[in-house]
Amino acid sequence: MNASLLDGNYWDDRYKNKETGWDIGYPAPAIVSYAEESIAKNASILIPGCGNAHEAKALLDKGFSQITLLDIAPTLVEKVSKEFAGNPHIQIVCQDFFQHQGQYDYIIEQTFFCALNPSLRSNYVQQMHTLLKPKGILSGLLFKREFAQQGPPFGGNQAEYQQLFETQFDVLQLTDSTNSIPQRQGNELFFELRKK
Repeated sequence: MNASLLDGNYWDDRYKNKETGWDIGYPAPAIVSYAEESIAKNASILIPGCGNAHEAKALLDKGFSQITLLDIAPTLVEKVSKEFAGNPHIQIVCQDFFQHQGQYDYIIEQTFFCALNPSLRSNYVQQMHTLLKPKGILSGLLFKREFAQQGPPFGGNQAEYQQLFETQFDVLQLTDSTNSIPQRQGNELFFELRKK
């Protein structure tokens, strides 16, 4: 699929039509566990392509206090904004990730990378690097498989990801996820990257 076709209108239509097969309906256990073990409660956190923000809800419940959600779909952003209305610990932005500006201690990846056309992967790496503070961390889950149908989602493998990220990041972890959701068991990698 042409990268330009996966735009705000495409994703907005998916939410309007409730075509959200990637949404598991609850936070990814691997991400919540990592945050609890590794991220300070007052760290600034960005979740790009936040979708229904299940991870953000879980992090707020656990006391995290500086979360920014970013999504390109206005229908989704309006819904999520209503859900978090009045909460001073969360900011919600409707914007193209590649246009976003800011500086964060952590960026959490959950089914955003796989939604982008693979032709944008080097741009993704550069933008993540730009958005992180010095020694900032990008972490989350990536698919460890290819998909039969044309994406999204778009898959990949460990060697490809290693080569992609190591130019801008120190790879701290890139291993099989030990606590994936049942339907993705054995098909996900957990990763932790530190900005060089």
